[in-house]
Amino acid sequence: MQIPIPYGQQQVSIRVPDENVLGVVHPNEVSIGPERETVVGALEHPVESPSFTEFLDDARDVLFIVNDGTRPTPTAKVLEILHGWTRRVDARFIVATGIHRAPTEEEFRFIFGPLYAEIRDRIHVHDPHNPSQMVHLGTSRNGTEMYVNQLGVDAHKLVVIGSVEPHYVAGYTGGRKFFLPGIASYQTVEQNHGFAVRPEAKALVLAGNPVHEDMIDAMRVIGDKEIFSIQMALDRDRRIYAATAGDIHASFDAAVERANEVYCVEVPDKADIVVSVATYPMDIDLYQSQKALDNGKLALNEGGILILVSKCRTGVGGKAFFELLSGSKTPQEALERVSRKYVLGYHKAAKMAEIAQWAEMWAVTDLPDADVESVFMRPSSDIQNTLNRALEMKGREAKVLFLMDGCITVPMIR
Repeated sequence: MQIPIPYGQQQVSIRVPDENVLGVVHPNEVSIGPERETVVGALEHPVESPSFTEFLDDARDVLFIVNDGTRPTPTAKVLEILHGWTRRVDARFIVATGIHRAPTEEEFRFIFGPLYAEIRDRIHVHDPHNPSQMVHLGTSRNGTEMYVNQLGVDAHKLVVIGSVEPHYVAGYTGGRKFFLPGIASYQTVEQNHGFAVRPEAKALVLAGNPVHEDMIDAMRVIGDKEIFSIQMALDRDRRIYAATAGDIHASFDAAVERANEVYCVEVPDKADIVVSVATYPMDIDLYQSQKALDNGKLALNEGGILILVSKCRTGVGGKAFFELLSGSKTPQEALERVSRKYVLGYHKAAKMAEIAQWAEMWAVTDLPDADVESVFMRPSSDIQNTLNRALEMKGREAKVLFLMDGCITVPMIR
C-alpha cells in the first residue's frame, strides 16, 4: 500500500505491506455547506445571546481575541466575513498567545489573511511575561490568581474567534481558553496547568477535569464583561463544518458536540506500531507536537512503538519541558521530579515520560539527533526507513495504525 504522509507543508509517500496496515485514520468525513452561510447563520441565530448586529449596536469599542499561529482556526476567513460589521466599530485585535512566542510575519499573514495590511496597526500581541500588561482580577476557588491582559479588561466589549478540537489536558480547545491561557499571565497559566498532571486531565473530558474546571472558575472573575463568542468545528481539510456563536459557555458546549462528530474516530483495535502525525501548523515544535504522542498512545499496544512525525519547524520549544526530560536519566526520574515541584511545561514532560515507561517512542523530525535522544525518543529523518525498522523489530504479523492528524484526532477502540 502506498501512503502519503504529511510532513511540514509537503507530503512524503511511503510503502507498507497491505497485511500490516490496521488502518489509516483521518478525522471523520462530514458534509459541509457554504462556509460563509454557516458563519453568518451562527451570527444571526446565536446561543443565549443577542445577534451579532445587536451586540455591536451600542459598542463604544470592541477587542477581537484570536488564536496564534499554532492553531488551525480559520481566523482570516471569519474576519473577512465579519468585515462589514467590524468597519462600523472601533475595533482592535489581540493575538492570544498564551505562553507561546509572538507570531512571525508569516504567521501574522496566516492568522489575518488579506485584511492584515489594513488592520496591522491595530493588532496587539499578548506577552505573558510583561507585568505592565496585566491586571489582577481575583482568585479561583482552586487558588489560581487571575492576571489577564489590560486590553481585555479595558475594552467595552469582547469578541473571541476560535475553533474547538480535542485537547490532551483541557478536554477541548476553544471557548474559555481564550482567557486562560490565551491572555493570562505566565504565573496564572502555570498555576492552572499544574492541574494537568492529574489523571482526570485528558482529551474529551470536561466534567471532573481540574484544568477545565479551574478555567471556568477563573473566568467568573471577569464578571459582567460583554463577550460574543464565535466557535467553529472544522472538517479534516480545515474547512468550517459547523459554527456556533453567542454566550461563551453555551456556544462552546454546542461546538464540542459538533467537534466530536469530526475528531472522535473509531479504530478496529490497538496496534503494535502507531504513526502519529503532527500536521502544519501544529508541527511548529516538539512542545506542541507532543499532543500527537498523547493521542497516538490511545491506540498502541503495551510494548509497542509510537512514531511521531513532525517537522518541528522552530525547534524543541518549551525550555522547562526539554530541560526536565534531558536532565533526567530515566522516565521515572523525570516523573519523580514533577511530583516534587511543578514548573510550567512539566505536564508535557510527564505525559511523555509516562509513555516511555511502557512503550518506545521514535521521532521523524528536523531536530538534532542528540536533542531527540535526550527526551527518551529514537531519532530519524526518514519516514520509510523508520517504519521498515519498526516492522523488523515487531515481526511479520505486526499491525500499523496511521493517525494522520494526531494532535487533534482521538482514536477510540471499537
